[in-house]
Amino acid sequence: MLVGAAELDIYARALAGEKCWLQTAAGVRQQLPTRRWFGLADITASDRSVDDELTRHCDGPTVDLGCGPGRLVDRLVRRGITTLGVDISPMAVAVTRMRGGPAIQRDMFAALPGAGRWSYAILADGNIGIGGDPHRTLRRTRSLLHEGGVAVVEFGSRGTGIVSSPIRLETAAGFSPWYPWATVGVECAQRLGAAVGLRVLREVEIAGRHIVCLAAA
Repeated sequence: MLVGAAELDIYARALAGEKCWLQTAAGVRQQLPTRRWFGLADITASDRSVDDELTRHCDGPTVDLGCGPGRLVDRLVRRGITTLGVDISPMAVAVTRMRGGPAIQRDMFAALPGAGRWSYAILADGNIGIGGDPHRTLRRTRSLLHEGGVAVVEFGSRGTGIVSSPIRLETAAGFSPWYPWATVGVECAQRLGAAVGLRVLREVEIAGRHIVCLAAA
């Protein structure tokens, strides 16, 4: 991942409560949903339902890729599931650990514990776009699973296609450099999965958010 100190600093400030926006090269600007990423009590019922769907099938060792502040790791640990959060942000890892969840600061494309032995791997909150190359991201996710393991992936709106475009983070104090990202419509799930050895098991839509489970063939 081409993420540097400036991006990590702005992301850390967002996790600490400062307002932060994501801006695309096309000029789209949206506030980061950090309260949802924390799983705070005031998130919507539909957001809670999405988190239920992201985690309810995980009944074995699970790795959460781009875990952020660890809301899904926390959910799984509370159920007694062996779980590991992975995030490049030291602040995100620190928050996850403070909540009692195991987490490591690591690029998801670097060497990770248990590679090839995980039962489940989660890519939530658009993290299939990490690095700007969803084929590479999904291929890496597949490599972490044992045969028959399941990738639980959140895709974008139907009809989005695959759009690779740089993004940057913004606060009142300034901007980060641009770095690669991608958005992937749910209609691409079957094709992307087949290209990396994953087959679609099920697709669920909740309030316009799309969760797809793909099994390692």
